[in-house]
Amino acid sequence: MDETEFWELIDSTREAAGGDPEEHADLLVERLVRLDPETVLDFARHFEARYHRAYRWDLWGAAALLLGGAGDDAFDYFRCWLIGQGRDVFEGALQDPDDLAELLDDFDEEADGDGEELGYAADEAYEQLTGVVSPDLGLPPQAREPAGVPFSFENDEVLAARLPALWERFGES
Repeated sequence: MDETEFWELIDSTREAAGGDPEEHADLLVERLVRLDPETVLDFARHFEARYHRAYRWDLWGAAALLLGGAGDDAFDYFRCWLIGQGRDVFEGALQDPDDLAELLDDFDEEADGDGEELGYAADEAYEQLTGVVSPDLGLPPQAREPAGVPFSFENDEVLAARLPALWERFGES
């Protein structure tokens, strides 16, 4: 599976799910089990590589702003959700997290931002196909600390200064 096929699978299942992250994950598993186990592992490698790329302080700040706070788990699930939004949103957010203000049509912190199940879709499909858990993907482990310069997510002034467009659109008034 190449990168284009990866994103096509993400996009087609998200569109079919109407943007619902849980339904998206279910449809993704359904599509992945139609593939051979090695292709499922290829998908998992693509997903995991992007998940690690998104381990950045500035994206964590964007997640905290959008979700009204984001601990470790919430940021993990946010990164999965961000991948689930497709290539344009994902790459745009990596280019500049403040661009999420324009890249997202809408954001409901009750319904959006949590793609936990998306993160397990390849593992679930692989296990359904083979009866065993997924092997190690052979990728380097995630960095111990997020990339970039840490900043306070609990300080509204700092968030507004670091992510002005996102703050203007989604921040507290």
